[in-house]
This record gives sequence, C-alpha cells and structure tokens, in this order.
Amino acid sequence: MAFFLAALGLLLAIEGLTLAAFPAAAKRAAAAIIEAPEGTLRLLGLGSAIAGVVLVWFVRH
Repeated sequence: MAFFLAALGLLLAIEGLTLAAFPAAAKRAAAAIIEAPEGTLRLLGLGSAIAGVVLVWFVRH
C-alpha cells in the first residue's frame, strides 16, 4: 500500500508541475483529447496502462 501511495504522490507531483510550468500546452492537449476519436483514446489508455504495469513489475522484481 505504501508503494501505491508513493506512486500516486509522484504522479500528482509530476502532473501538477507540468500544469504549472506549461498551462497553455496543457490546454492544447486537453483540446486535442476532446477532438480525438474514442478508439484512439481507448488504445492510448490501454497502452499507457500496460506500460505502467510493466514498469512497476520491472521495478519491483
């Protein structure tokens, strides 16, 4: 559980720093996401989830 909370904290810190440092780029990215087809978003989300699980697995083993 501690590992999960540490990972969540790191995610929030990186996300927050990105939004604070590049707000205009974040708005453009959000607009692009709204315009993207659902299939593309599904594939991107699935790919990100798989990459995250693989990365955590490599770090833990």
